[in-house]
Amino acid sequence: MIERFSHMRVGVPKEVKNHEYRVALTPAGVRELHAHGHDVVVETNAGIGSSIGDEDYVRAGARIAKHADDLWGDAELVLKVKEPVAQEYGLLRDGQTLFTYLHLAASAECTQALVDSKVNAIGYEMVRSADGRLPLLAPMSEVAGCLAPQIAANALTKVNGGRGMLMGGVTGVYGAKVVIIGAGVSGMRAARIAAGMQAKVILLDRNIEALHAADAYFRGAVQTISSSAHAIEEAIADADVVIGAVLVPGARAPRVITNEMVAGMQPGSVLIDLSVDQGGCFEDTRPTSHADPTYTVHGSIFYAVANVPGAVPVTSTAALTNATLPYALALADRGFAGACAADPALAAGVNTAAGALVSEAVAQAHDMPWTPFGD
Repeated sequence: MIERFSHMRVGVPKEVKNHEYRVALTPAGVRELHAHGHDVVVETNAGIGSSIGDEDYVRAGARIAKHADDLWGDAELVLKVKEPVAQEYGLLRDGQTLFTYLHLAASAECTQALVDSKVNAIGYEMVRSADGRLPLLAPMSEVAGCLAPQIAANALTKVNGGRGMLMGGVTGVYGAKVVIIGAGVSGMRAARIAAGMQAKVILLDRNIEALHAADAYFRGAVQTISSSAHAIEEAIADADVVIGAVLVPGARAPRVITNEMVAGMQPGSVLIDLSVDQGGCFEDTRPTSHADPTYTVHGSIFYAVANVPGAVPVTSTAALTNATLPYALALADRGFAGACAADPALAAGVNTAAGALVSEAVAQAHDMPWTPFGD
């Protein structure tokens, strides 16, 4: 029989990452945790960016903490949206469970901070079901994929430094050529929106089965191409927009577009790297923020915001809670060890535990020692 915890102290801090407006839990989520007998504490104004006021949380059964130090110091389970940043490292503590997006393959500093603090850290993006799905990454991948063509359409305007093109063109005039690399959740969503804008869309992936599925879904509205370095170079040479949506779960994203390839592209073309959380799939990718989202490489515009869904927090926060709440309830009800023992999908998301790095993919990214979880 698995032990059931009562009165787990669950903390929901305000996100401090640049222009991050999401929050890890909606009032509906608070209500569920409260109904299970848990004490939920939300930092004041944590939900304001998602149009959720402190009073909404209080009505759902939460308490409000005025200071982040108090919340982190008391919480046994911390629910966040983004990985801890430097100002939060000192708030992590031994035995605490942190449940959030981590993307540690992109940050050796954050990885070391989690190991040093001895926190039990579970990354949303690595929770993996038996059939290979990533149920907690999927909702934000959907949002990012849907946003990418909108972002590209804006960046393509001349006033924003782009080529001065309309994504779908008009009668008698070509629309934009949009190349999407990766036929996963975000790539498929980006292709759907771009095709809906009447752009010419080319979707590349190395997985032929994924391309078969895309062909069946789009029924000829999107052209599918087997991905290779040669195919990518040919496809992007005259592209107006390139969207990188490459994912290797938990590991650093492979770099599929080189600086040399970008040099051969049209001036004013737009490249959006949705893989930036995992280090980026373009050689010239460097993380940007919503405050300063773009930079130029060889006359092309790069967009590499590391928290794209944060731009639409009302949608993103609701979608995130829908996905994460069952796992958060399991962690609160059974504790870290019990919940992971009961659910291999959740256990697959563990990155650090009791001072050890337990993710092989993260260890390989930073050449760090690791120990398999449970050993």
